[in-house]
This record gives sequence, C-alpha cells and structure tokens, in this order.
Amino acid sequence: MNRNIKRYIIIVLGFIITGTGSALTLKAGIGVGAWDALAKSTSDLIGIEVGTAGILFNSSCVLGQILILRKQFRLRQLLQIPFSILLGTVINFMVYHILTFPFDSFGGGIVLYLCASTLAAFGVSIVMLLDEVTFALEGFCMALTKLLPFKFSTIRQAVDVISILMIIGLTLSAHISWSIGVGTILGMLTFGPTLGIFMKLFKPILKKYQLLNYE
Repeated sequence: MNRNIKRYIIIVLGFIITGTGSALTLKAGIGVGAWDALAKSTSDLIGIEVGTAGILFNSSCVLGQILILRKQFRLRQLLQIPFSILLGTVINFMVYHILTFPFDSFGGGIVLYLCASTLAAFGVSIVMLLDEVTFALEGFCMALTKLLPFKFSTIRQAVDVISILMIIGLTLSAHISWSIGVGTILGMLTFGPTLGIFMKLFKPILKKYQLLNYE
C-alpha cells in the first residue's frame, strides 16, 4: 500500500478515536474541556446537535486561518474542513445513536471521563505525530501567533479562558445546563501529560514503519 495512503488511513482513525473519546466525555456528564463545552452550550441554546456545533466552530477556525495567513495559507490546510466534519459526525453518531443509555453516576462519571480523555489523547497524538493535518482550533491558534506577540501555548490557553467565560455568560443568561464542571478541571490537569506520554510512546513506532515526515 502506498505510504501516503497508509498515513491518511491512520489520520482518519485518529480523528475517529478522538471523536469517540470526546463523545464519551460528554456522556460522563461531569463537564468537558472548554472548547467542547462551548459547542455543547451552543447546541443546547440553538437546538442543533453538539457535533454539528463543533463542525461550525472548527470551520470558522479554518476561515480565520485564511483571513490571517492569506497567501501563506496552504491548500493542504483546507483538509481541516473535511476532517472537522468527520470529527463532528463521529461525535453526533456516538452521542445520539450509541450512547443513549441512562448514566447519572458521579463516581462512574469520573472514571468514564478519565478513560474517555485518555482515548481522545491517544487519537490526538496520532494526528499530531503524522503532522499532515492539524486540528482546526490549534491551526487557528498557530495562525494567531503570526499576528499577536504571544506564544502558541499562551494563545491556546487564552482561547480556553474565553470559551469558559462565554459558557458562563450563555448559561446564566439563557438558563441552559452547565457544560463545565469537574471534568473541565480533570481535562486541564490530565490531557496534556497523557498526550505527551502517547506521543513519546508512538513516535518510534511510526518512525520504524517510515510513516513520519521528520526525524
């Protein structure tokens, strides 16, 4: 099989795994990461599926990259749109067709959230290691580093803070259910380190099979 085909098959699997993990964090019912929580609050507010709200937000991030980067925007980066659609579709399928059983255990929710977050970190690590298509939000934050005098990590963290402030405003003004909670804090504490572990673990494996474009 062609090497590039293998890479894209793995990337597709990475997005599917990430979407499944995100859906499971929503099912846990103890709050989710800031960006996912904003999509959840928006879906509750205007009555669309949460994955569809995510697709709209992520597509907006791609549009933002185009406006910021202009001629520096590479056509390959447009792949973020179909992959964002894939991610949102997986989330919708899992949330509204598979994970339809009742689940209201707080302790079980914490366990489920940690397992789901680990699964999502696994999927994200694969996509990041192959470095062919980035996630739309991260691509937008990276584009902002060319416009603003801040590091990527600072901008990415600022997006989470802004998202949480928007969620608080929406929840209090529109009386929708809270989408942030204990899980939001757990995600902030565990997702990054777990992602780092997976990237360190899988980099030599992908390198062994000559699937990386860098050393």
